Amino acid sequence: MSEDIKHRHPEVLQKIFSEVSAKVVGKRRVLEAVFMALLSEGHILLEGIPGIGKTFIASCFTKAIGGVFHRLQMTPDLLPADIVGTSVFNPKDTTFHMRKGPVFTNVLFCDELNRATPKCQAALLEAMQERQVSIEGETFPLPHPFMVIATQVPFGGAGTYPLTEVQIDRFSYRVKVDYPSFSEEMEIILRIDELEMPEVAVQVRLEELLGEIDKVKKVHVSKRVSEYIVSLVDAIRKKDFVRMGPSPRASIWFFKGARARAYLQGRDYVLPDDVKVIAPFVLSHRTILTPEAEVEEVSENSLIDEVLAETVVQKE
Repeated sequence: MSEDIKHRHPEVLQKIFSEVSAKVVGKRRVLEAVFMALLSEGHILLEGIPGIGKTFIASCFTKAIGGVFHRLQMTPDLLPADIVGTSVFNPKDTTFHMRKGPVFTNVLFCDELNRATPKCQAALLEAMQERQVSIEGETFPLPHPFMVIATQVPFGGAGTYPLTEVQIDRFSYRVKVDYPSFSEEMEIILRIDELEMPEVAVQVRLEELLGEIDKVKKVHVSKRVSEYIVSLVDAIRKKDFVRMGPSPRASIWFFKGARARAYLQGRDYVLPDDVKVIAPFVLSHRTILTPEAEVEEVSENSLIDEVLAETVVQKE
């Protein structure tokens, strides 16, 4: 997020950003993506090694936006019922009662998602796509808004399971969280006593937040920008070394994410630059490469850079 967002429209989001950025050292790019996911009603995956602030960012953000917040520490022994809930027998009245799981919330924070088994991960699929949960043949709608913020440690570590292509595609955006800079790390250690137990105040009522989400849906996207979005997605699919390209879901989240970023910048219309900025967030986790790509030192991000350089925005 540009550093001058706190001087931009709208005031509600300024308050949230100011509160979160006062606790989170640096990580402006990550915060932009999280705000974008919130306003576009999407889900976001934060990826990086342990200890670089993924959980801290998600925790501060969810506290600042209010609503109902549940945290799940994903472990190999977690069961699907621990997420969605289950029917429980009550011996007093000899009837079954539905005990809803933590997924019934406004913000569900799944810490270290890829430490849970694939069966447990799959319990989130219906919730993330259809915003409802089916338990023993009965369907229950989830609260509005509903958002999943998940963290992931790099696959290959002890006790990790790879996210399936279906699972990872449910995430609207993926952001890699990097090491802090030297000055940022200095600030972290000097403020560590404050940061270990930060007091984050709720900055917005749920009704205000829903109002901001509705305003984002009114941001104008021209035909020229829409065609640019689809052209980028189509170009990635046709690239060498791509085994599986992005589905139409990538175009959808390009469209929604660009509207959200434009709104965060104080505009009621989308520019091609909005699309370019969010391209890595939308495309990187939806671009599956062939085994030969690693030999040729080709990465998802290098292909995205190529496509951005080669694809021209058509004139109106």
